[in-house]
Amino acid sequence: MDMDKLKFDEKGLIPAIVQDYYSKQVLTVAYMNREALETTIREGKTCFYSRSRQQLWRKGETSGNTQKVVSITSDCDRDALVVEVIKKGPACHTGAESCFFNTEYVAEDETPFSYKGLYEMIEGRKTEPKEGSYTTYLFDKGMDKILKKVGEESTEVIIAGAKGDKEETIYEIADLAYHIMVMMVEQGIELSDVTAELAKRHVIDHKVKQERMK
Repeated sequence: MDMDKLKFDEKGLIPAIVQDYYSKQVLTVAYMNREALETTIREGKTCFYSRSRQQLWRKGETSGNTQKVVSITSDCDRDALVVEVIKKGPACHTGAESCFFNTEYVAEDETPFSYKGLYEMIEGRKTEPKEGSYTTYLFDKGMDKILKKVGEESTEVIIAGAKGDKEETIYEIADLAYHIMVMMVEQGIELSDVTAELAKRHVIDHKVKQERMK
């Protein structure tokens, strides 16, 4: 990286937007000076400059919630950075996965949704069972019932797809995605486990499963 091309402000700082490499979720916004950026590149983990303490601080040096750097990109004016990381533990000091969790505004015609939010809701039905909840019912019945539902919903997706009915196919895919998440929670599989596996696959073809089955 040619740091001489970057535009640090009058205080010698440049904003760094930290983003999860797998989910692309914005984790936090911090600042770096030249030394912090050099340290980040040299050590391969995020290091920032604290404006309040006026000193460098390495993310996770006390909490253990470090961030391994995958890439650093500057914007068109080269006065801001996006740092993609693979995080170990929550990014926020509050214990939240991201510092951005306060919803201030959502357009009336938009429904906020995230796979992570759905996953956490499902996870909550397992750790804190709720009477009358279908999700809790599935966990109570166990893996055999959950797998049966995954199989049933997979069949429904195939039938809808074969009919060429787009709306029905979307509906059935959503049902399948939900039941797959229930299965994931039951098995202790995190969303990041799946996205990490997908990230490894630069080329996917029909031979992948065949080769793994040999």
